[in-house]
Amino acid sequence: MPEEPAKNQPAQIAGTAHDVSIIVPVRTLIVLCGPAGAGKSTFARQFVKRHASQGYRQTTIVSSDYCRALISDDESSQHVNRDTFDLFYYIIHKRMFQGRLTIADSTAILPEARHKLLELAHRHQYQTCLIVFNIPLDVCLEHDHQIERGRIVGEKVIAYHIEQLQGALTVIPQEGWDQVYILDGTQDRITSQII
Repeated sequence: MPEEPAKNQPAQIAGTAHDVSIIVPVRTLIVLCGPAGAGKSTFARQFVKRHASQGYRQTTIVSSDYCRALISDDESSQHVNRDTFDLFYYIIHKRMFQGRLTIADSTAILPEARHKLLELAHRHQYQTCLIVFNIPLDVCLEHDHQIERGRIVGEKVIAYHIEQLQGALTVIPQEGWDQVYILDGTQDRITSQII
């Protein structure tokens, strides 16, 4: 059984090199953190596809946008945020109860969101892996206009996300994550292994 990390113990930061290798045990909650348009959902889909031969499916990904759409038929509706995140955390909890590797796909920019996910992982004695997408505004805006979700988040919201993320980067190392990877878009190759 993995040990729970000590609170405020600095995390090992990785991911600033051109080649990044992410290695996680099966009982891991992978949390994606970053602004809209940063490529989090694309990363999650590629991660699962890379491990399909091990039995991982798209259901490994718990997306706040998908939870919002399940509730309101509109993944951009901000009127159902509370219900969206109740469902988001509930599904994550139930997946971990079943011992399933889980990817939490939301912005996770606010400390309260990250702490809630850490708390859930610790309750289930899961390892934690935070993957931060510290992607420039122009790249996020370009992705925002290309995303096939039928909505554009917009520059104002994405700029706010990036501003919040810069503050988060100063505290993330002390939050108690087992692993932290910071991706800035310059990585040539990202590999992953589930052990």
